[in-house]
Amino acid sequence: MTKITRATKLCMTALSIFMVFLLAGCGSSASGGKGSKVKTIGVAMPTQSSQRWIQDGNNMKKKLESLGYKVDLQYAEDDIQAQVSQIENMITNGDDCLVIAAIDSGALVNVLKQAKNNKIPVIAYDRLLMDTDSVSYYATFDNKLVGVQIGKYVEKKLGLKEGTGPFNVEFFTGSPDDNNAHLLYAGEMEVLKPYLDNGQLVCPSGQTSFDSTCILRYSQEVAQKRMENLISGYYANGKKLDAVVSAFDGLSYGIAAALQGAGYQPGKNWPIITGQDAELMAVKNIISGKQSQSIFKDTRILADKCATMVQAVLDGKKPEINDTKTYDNHALVVPSYLCTPVSVDKGNFQKELVDSHYYTKEQLGL
Repeated sequence: MTKITRATKLCMTALSIFMVFLLAGCGSSASGGKGSKVKTIGVAMPTQSSQRWIQDGNNMKKKLESLGYKVDLQYAEDDIQAQVSQIENMITNGDDCLVIAAIDSGALVNVLKQAKNNKIPVIAYDRLLMDTDSVSYYATFDNKLVGVQIGKYVEKKLGLKEGTGPFNVEFFTGSPDDNNAHLLYAGEMEVLKPYLDNGQLVCPSGQTSFDSTCILRYSQEVAQKRMENLISGYYANGKKLDAVVSAFDGLSYGIAAALQGAGYQPGKNWPIITGQDAELMAVKNIISGKQSQSIFKDTRILADKCATMVQAVLDGKKPEINDTKTYDNHALVVPSYLCTPVSVDKGNFQKELVDSHYYTKEQLGL
């Protein structure tokens, strides 16, 4: 057996002490170093009735946990008071940062003030928090660009740039309490209003303003009922409906159900129907011809950007920002990071959604 000298023992002891100090210095920002509690991030999402919000919540939880945080993920099922209560509980429980996708941000002003008073940073997720100075940053997609992409899809498919028309069109816009819906509408009209003005696009119902076309909480049922009323009121005499400019996949499902109920058939007298979020059902509908297009907003990218915002804020650093002008919430212009949306249809869904592993071929029934 090899004899261990006193010098060797001293060397080994010194090495052990060095390793202890080295490991103590490697604590992650989520824990704040050795002996500190793991930081908790409260994530408030609006509803699980939409596939995209389920994905958003799951992606945020996965990303934040990979950074070492504990995650308190809550869904309010589009119940405003339930979301207020959930955020109040997150504050009471001492959550270190809040990430909020609001149902109605106007109802959150007071509870957000509580967060600020407790020195809890707040990051708005995909929906801007309005009328409050208690929000630090905003992670979202370029919402006006979403509207522009929807408008350009209709423009291209109808050949409007080439002077074709007139075409009959109806509009379905998002929820009036969602700032994104207003930006999206502005983007759509930036492209399509000139064609309404020159007569290439005609809206038989005359309902083209935001107020006359918005659907509270993006309700599929309300959209279906409105489409049924439009068909019976303006298209019962056989007038052709060429396009329905829809701001969200859930609205598009209701629109399609109303059309089918009235005898319309995909591939025959079916109009162009747009959408947003590239939900699984919407992509299946694109493949089958029941929907023409959707906007792909890769929630993996949004979750990644938002999680790095959380990390930067809790580390006392400034997160990556690419917009400091657009998102005025009436109390301040919120520094934002805008992710880029992608328009998808039958021609590119394989590349954008399957090749990127957002969906599998099995999920899409391919």
